[in-house]
Amino acid sequence: MQIFFRAVVLCLPLLSLAGCSTNPATGQQSFTAFMSRSDEMRVGAEEHPKILKQFNGAYQEGQVAAYAHRVGDALARVSEITDMPFTFTVLNSDKVNAFALPGGYVYITRGLLALADDEAEMAGVLAHEIGHVTARHSAQRYSKSIAANLGLTVLGVLGSAAGAPPGLGDIASFGAQAYLQGFSREQEMEADMLGARYLARAGYDVGAMSGFLGKLQQHDRLEAALKDIPDPAARFNIMSTHPRTAARIEQAIRLAGQAPQADARRGRATYLTGIDGMLFGDDPKEGVRKGRVFAHPGIGIRFTVPPGYVLFNSSQAVVARGPDKSLIIFDMESSKKTPKVRDLTTYLSRDWGRSLSLGGIERITVNGMVAATGRGRTRTRDGIRDVRLVAMRDARRRIFRLAFLTPPAVTASQAEALQRTTYSFRLLSASEATAIRPLRLRIVTVGVGDNPQSLADRLPFEKLRLEWFETLNGLASSQPLTLGSQVKIVTE
Repeated sequence: MQIFFRAVVLCLPLLSLAGCSTNPATGQQSFTAFMSRSDEMRVGAEEHPKILKQFNGAYQEGQVAAYAHRVGDALARVSEITDMPFTFTVLNSDKVNAFALPGGYVYITRGLLALADDEAEMAGVLAHEIGHVTARHSAQRYSKSIAANLGLTVLGVLGSAAGAPPGLGDIASFGAQAYLQGFSREQEMEADMLGARYLARAGYDVGAMSGFLGKLQQHDRLEAALKDIPDPAARFNIMSTHPRTAARIEQAIRLAGQAPQADARRGRATYLTGIDGMLFGDDPKEGVRKGRVFAHPGIGIRFTVPPGYVLFNSSQAVVARGPDKSLIIFDMESSKKTPKVRDLTTYLSRDWGRSLSLGGIERITVNGMVAATGRGRTRTRDGIRDVRLVAMRDARRRIFRLAFLTPPAVTASQAEALQRTTYSFRLLSASEATAIRPLRLRIVTVGVGDNPQSLADRLPFEKLRLEWFETLNGLASSQPLTLGSQVKIVTE
């Protein structure tokens, strides 16, 4: 055992040296011993379908996908890795995000495209992600994790002829989530430096990179305000996986040796034409939020939350956040369990609400559906909350659920409004479901009498319409509009 341990310890430095190579993009040596170029290609191809599933598939409407691929392809052609077949995908997600997998798979969401103001800003995001690929950052991270794992587990390996524990090097087990985790500060700097290089080579304004960072930070603050989170450092988008500052981006541009060019391209008119009419917010497959109304054409339901509540949608649940950190949560019982539910009052006390010691359980009827309700109290990270549960079952035996959580001090004052939400819940007819239309991003020309507030008033949002308008258009607070200029709004 002692001989085996010494042999492995001596081999580790040699392995590290053997796995170091000079990267043609960065000009630096990097350790990628456990992931070859062919491994990167295979991993990207294997993980690509998982990414599509996680982010609601690729966005296929209009020419947006082809446009993004065309810009990305032009950037990839000026990189140092010209023999890699890059794949650029616009994800059908309203989340603001962009990332890359090994093997040249680069992703950008339609939520991020809605924030960008011109082609150069979109290109800056794509160029940054291309930089992660050409610098082989995922291969570095994977190889270092395997090397560290090898060092930690070697004492427990007996009888391994190869001197490495079984399972090490199983790239497939690394998983897509590992590639979505944040890179180090040095790797982000490297990706920004390469991104600036590729932008300049393709004729774009490198200043678009730092300019777009400001829009991402502005969107961050808006998301925090919508969720009533006072800490502006809370991260909800691309900033969580790409921790960067304007100073670091400017430093990266200087390191890339790319001075601003007077004739550098921004491509604003082309970009706005390309995204005009793009889906905004929810895909109808996940339901649609319009102000205080949530409607789901596939499930065939509709309900309205009280004034002051803001709706958030996901594939698992719909959450409405209200005053005093009150919450309304809508979801459905699983199709596997619903056939086993005989009585809704029993279901409330013994299943859904069993940890709440529910009281006042009673049967009710909600727009023709049998239903049951009960109340309890629980402790959350925001403090003690009164809870009202409502379960409803339709003729198809589906169980719909509404949970209302309120601070005890405001439960009585909110009771009537929340009760109206319960009785606003109803099934949609086939024609009503078919008539539901999603929100779209539209480009309009500023006319006489238009100002940020008048255009913001047209947005179908419950709160912070002006802040939404300013964020979508990268405007500072109280910044005036130019007559005849084009701006983004959201309409049905």
